[in-house]
Amino acid sequence: MILLTIGTQLPFDRLVKAVDELALSLPQQVFAQIGFSTHRPKNMEWSQTLQPAEFDRRFREASIVVSHAGIGTILAAQKHRKPLVIVPRLARYGEHRNDHQTATSNQVRDKRGVYVTTELSELQALLRRTDLEPAGEESEASKRMAFVNNIRSYLSASL
Repeated sequence: MILLTIGTQLPFDRLVKAVDELALSLPQQVFAQIGFSTHRPKNMEWSQTLQPAEFDRRFREASIVVSHAGIGTILAAQKHRKPLVIVPRLARYGEHRNDHQTATSNQVRDKRGVYVTTELSELQALLRRTDLEPAGEESEASKRMAFVNNIRSYLSASL
């Protein structure tokens, strides 16, 4: 299942509508937590809000999470090791008061398992991919570098 979550504070009709339009052509079912969005999905199961236990269950069951650039969702994707597709809210569309979500997206863009797009036209290709990596896992190269740095620190402190 693909989970769409946009938070509960502000509407994000542009993203909800885009995923709703794609839902029938995707290889998996989609469930959406749509918050205060006014678009009512026709092609996917949805709820305005979810209780924390239900949200956590849906998150754990998801194979891919699509979200606004909310820190809570980014951390949950890392915790649950889920591929995360981020579409930041943009001020020019009235989706937020400024573009801090773009700044947040730029900070996590290069993290493993995080896929950022501002173009909804790229969303279908991302959601059809079968090679999305889970968020939060360190690459083997990162693990080796951390190990080497720990040895260097130990040796430097010992001398």
